[in-house]
Amino acid sequence: MTSPHDRRSAPPRVSRWRWPGPQLPIPDAVYRELIDMLFSMRLPIVAMGAVFAGVAALLGLRFGDPVMIAIAVSAILVVVARFASITRYHRPGARWTIDELRAWERRYALGNYLSALLLAVFSVRVLSAHVPLQQLIAVSLIFSFGAGIVSRISIRPRICVISLLIATVPTVIALATHATSKHDTPLHAELFAIEALLVAMITALSLDTVRHLHRSTVEHLTIKHDLAQLATQDALTGLPNRLMLRERFNESILPVSRSSGQLALHFLDLDGFKAINDIYGHPAGDAVLKQVSARLTAMVRESDTVARMGGDEFVVVQGDIKDGSEADLLARRIIRRLSAPYVVDGQEMHISVSVGIAMAPEQGLDLEHLASCADSALYRAKRGGKAQLHFCTPDEALAIRSG
Repeated sequence: MTSPHDRRSAPPRVSRWRWPGPQLPIPDAVYRELIDMLFSMRLPIVAMGAVFAGVAALLGLRFGDPVMIAIAVSAILVVVARFASITRYHRPGARWTIDELRAWERRYALGNYLSALLLAVFSVRVLSAHVPLQQLIAVSLIFSFGAGIVSRISIRPRICVISLLIATVPTVIALATHATSKHDTPLHAELFAIEALLVAMITALSLDTVRHLHRSTVEHLTIKHDLAQLATQDALTGLPNRLMLRERFNESILPVSRSSGQLALHFLDLDGFKAINDIYGHPAGDAVLKQVSARLTAMVRESDTVARMGGDEFVVVQGDIKDGSEADLLARRIIRRLSAPYVVDGQEMHISVSVGIAMAPEQGLDLEHLASCADSALYRAKRGGKAQLHFCTPDEALAIRSG
């Protein structure tokens, strides 16, 4: 089943993120996979949130600190809200558009920023007093949070970098401020200053790591996406090929097998196309095929599928129809639209199209059988002259099944 993002007649849209330096274009399919990866990380979010809330609650209750208790309660609420958001994202049947995915990314970012902010408040609160064990746990939480988001969400660098800075910058300032406080412990000022420097240095190094991990991930996913397209996409027109046609057909036929709805498989063959190749050359023929694919794609619904079978043969899968009259109407529109003139390099060219139609479930639910039925009907349409359409007859379907 097609969607607006599966249409191959137009160049794929790209999403972009800004980093000091060149922008990286991200195909929509890759962006979708990156957001899916973000929302696949329930366990780290819950585990880190639970540990953090537990530590804050322990300190708040032990020392009667209302600020710590408020931090613990807020951390629990943020974790619950983020878990609920991830669950809603993965609700059954959800197929988010690119704009909706951007909204989901913003929700994820907000949850991450709130977690980082609570951790920063916690660190500043702990480092305002001289309690070595509390300071140790605060710095440990900062390092754990930083390592976790760099490894998990460097795939979305803006969220990662902002979260990292929200958590670490106040901590560095608090450590540096604590270094200036009076205390009798030997090397107190020096060691806290060194610790502030270490957190700052690791933060800076993490920023470079984020850039590297993001670039590597995007390149890997883009290559995987391109290879997948090559395997399922017609190289000339960008339409689904036979492999993708089978996948889309299986999606479209499923409702038909469960209800009283019908599906039409249109087999198309261009009339007079060979003459264009012979007279004007194959580049002109290729240009015409591209225009044919664009016209077909513009005529069908988002739930329908247009595929190129090779040469000048195309297939249209028209799902979720009530009866053959809807298939007849679409076929006539296809004949009329594809028979309009084509202009290539200023030269007007003319072709038409013949259409054979097989209906499911009347003639079966199998792609090969329906394609054979439609091809048989197409053969009769071609014998009848140009720009004709014929439905597969019961006798043809029975002969194909028997033979």
